[in-house]
Amino acid sequence: MLTITRTIAYRVDVTTPDLPAPDDQHVTQHVTQHVTELGSGIVKRSTRLADGRELIYYDDPDTTLPPERSIDARETAGRPATATMRRDVLTGDWISVAASRQNRAFLPPAHLDPLAPQTPENPSEVPSRYDVAVFENKSPSFGPALAEATADAPAADDPPRGLDDLAAPGLGRTRSSVGRCEVVCFSPEHEGSFGTLTRVRARTVIEAWADRTAALSALPGIEQVFPFENRGEAIGVTLQHPHGQIYSYPYITPRTQQLLAAVEREGADLFERIVEFESAGPRVVLSAEHWIAYVPFAARWPIEVHLAPRRHVPDFAETTTAERDELADVYLRLLRGVDALYGDQTPYIAAWHQAPVNVGRDALRLHLQLTSPRRAADKLKFLAGSEAAMGAWIGDVPPETSADRLREAIAR
Repeated sequence: MLTITRTIAYRVDVTTPDLPAPDDQHVTQHVTQHVTELGSGIVKRSTRLADGRELIYYDDPDTTLPPERSIDARETAGRPATATMRRDVLTGDWISVAASRQNRAFLPPAHLDPLAPQTPENPSEVPSRYDVAVFENKSPSFGPALAEATADAPAADDPPRGLDDLAAPGLGRTRSSVGRCEVVCFSPEHEGSFGTLTRVRARTVIEAWADRTAALSALPGIEQVFPFENRGEAIGVTLQHPHGQIYSYPYITPRTQQLLAAVEREGADLFERIVEFESAGPRVVLSAEHWIAYVPFAARWPIEVHLAPRRHVPDFAETTTAERDELADVYLRLLRGVDALYGDQTPYIAAWHQAPVNVGRDALRLHLQLTSPRRAADKLKFLAGSEAAMGAWIGDVPPETSADRLREAIAR
């Protein structure tokens, strides 16, 4: 994919149009953008927020926005300290204790939406009107410090010292929660989700996922990059604005460690065989040239769909333009079909599993795991004793029945 990067600088009067200058004084500041032309006519514009966090605009190929963007003229209190991870000696899992997350916004009214473009009444996180915007989370679970210092992030005092260090035994072990957490704003509108986007906008978001996967994978100490979308208050969503997140972990997550163990047990061609097995079975809900969506053979949730590329691809950064183009159509059809099941918005977690940065890339395949606790129009599945405490799942809906319902809903 051909990319062309250039830097532009321009002057912005901070008295117009977004935020007034102190005492209504005329203040002009310089803004620098690093501009990259990505695939399919999408343009990337990188800049900074007032506290130094990275902000990236991704412009649709048919955007009506001007190239100039307003500066972030807010007064800032600085960024929170990097959290600390604690190792659970019983499981080997690392738990990040990020107290700053307690202060994040909780279901604010539309006029105070922190992901909407800034106005004089709403000093939000994004200074300008945008198509798609990505920025570093103000209250991250991981970061802002990294395992090693970079041009825009300090080094942590006690970072993980590689995967062997993280796997070492011992009580009371801690490490700094290095990494990065980013917010991906799908649209400037206050309400919606990925499934409500236009096909063009969906394609821009997919390009952003691919671009950020590549960039975050290159940061020091990052072992895995995870794009996801939480949708619905039943899932715990605290903002109605259409958005997702990207977590960049300093370790390989427990779920991915299980996948690596499955490959070790079943063979390096496991994901290829899964796609072949499901393609020939009764649980396929969508089939396209490059992608296939199916309800997995041993689905845990009342609604659970996996969407995978037909060829081996470890992460979004390795997908082709043709695969990204088709995904925009297939993913929108899938999400809209999930909503058509009961005729209204279905809460879900859309988790894009990607291979780790440094291991398992020839075996672990990029795939979506979309799950919802909705087991009927007015009923939710709650993880009670057996699932929550013992990890022993009991399915409420046979996977074949779920697939039948989803196919019918997608057809509608």
